[in-house]
Amino acid sequence: MAFMKRNAIIVLLFALLSPLAAGAQTFSSSAGPLKVDAIATGLAHPWALAFLPDGRMLVTERPGRMRVVTRDGVLSEPLAGVPRVLATGQGGLFDVLLDRDFTRNRTIYFSYAEPFDGGGRTAVARAQLELGAKPALAAVTVIYRQHGGLSRGNHFGGRIAQSADGNLFVTTGDHFSGRDKAQTLDNDLGKIIRITPEGAAPKDNPFASRGGARAEIWSYGHRNPQGLAINPADGSLWEQEHGAMGGDEVNLIAPGKNYGWPLVSHGNNYDGSKVGTGAATAPGIEAPLFHWTPSIAPSGMTFYSGDLFPAWKGNLFNGALKFQLLSRLEIKGGRAVNEERLLQGLGERIRDVRQGPDGALYLLTDSSAGSILRVAPAK
Repeated sequence: MAFMKRNAIIVLLFALLSPLAAGAQTFSSSAGPLKVDAIATGLAHPWALAFLPDGRMLVTERPGRMRVVTRDGVLSEPLAGVPRVLATGQGGLFDVLLDRDFTRNRTIYFSYAEPFDGGGRTAVARAQLELGAKPALAAVTVIYRQHGGLSRGNHFGGRIAQSADGNLFVTTGDHFSGRDKAQTLDNDLGKIIRITPEGAAPKDNPFASRGGARAEIWSYGHRNPQGLAINPADGSLWEQEHGAMGGDEVNLIAPGKNYGWPLVSHGNNYDGSKVGTGAATAPGIEAPLFHWTPSIAPSGMTFYSGDLFPAWKGNLFNGALKFQLLSRLEIKGGRAVNEERLLQGLGERIRDVRQGPDGALYLLTDSSAGSILRVAPAK
């Protein structure tokens, strides 16, 4: 009880220092005025958010902490049971996902940069979430470890999505230094992988029977994919990834396909030189459905299916770190046909975006005193 009171005071102090402390901010949009409220503050570089059945939120912090957050913004103590993470550069604790049968099995999945051989690699664990007076993780089991290299702190990917059949998709980065490995199938760098909830490679994966290829690979030729979402309308898998100088991409992912990195790109290398051939597309390579040039540095993404914004049903929302905005992509016929840039002037790096059970959009802001923001129509 003493901790809860102390934590509430800390949250209040952060709230008073927040740009939203004076009350909700209002922004214009094609759906009418939007109200943005700070639901919780004082999170250290929050990375991902998942809603629990009772409306509370499970939130990861990149330094290696996971917390339960109440609907009125009170943070729990860090949950026991989280493995040690490589909290260096872009490394740390990443995504968190409730199993589709969570109400029965209490299972969650989470991704993180696992310390390895003087660097780190993307790993995924499953655990039982205990929601007693002191929430904790139990029966933590690592079900996937990235194969083929190590990162000194860059390009881990780390997003997770679960399909209707229960299998998991996980994004992995090219580690920056291993970019050429994104085009070879004997490693997991720059890939989207597909595994069972226990970590095995399903037999119907596209390279499961090919000699010399990793059986878990679903698609390849990715750079640093930090957004992943399944379209509830048709079950299709969508991904977005960071380019270098330009060329941030939104891709519709199909099994066994090559998405081009580092052979082609809409952007350039950081030194201004051309990427690969210098072309944006090439035969045999899947072109992005949408790209941002210059780069907005996209992160979490979600499809909207709620009722608070009926005009936006079926749209794809992407957080932006560098440009500090929320990008809304109108999707028609499996294509991105129009973009609206929302919340410009918010002044916050948006790390994740999720739809809440109330139909509002919830955002995580990436800073040492990050927040959970709720976006809803202004009444």
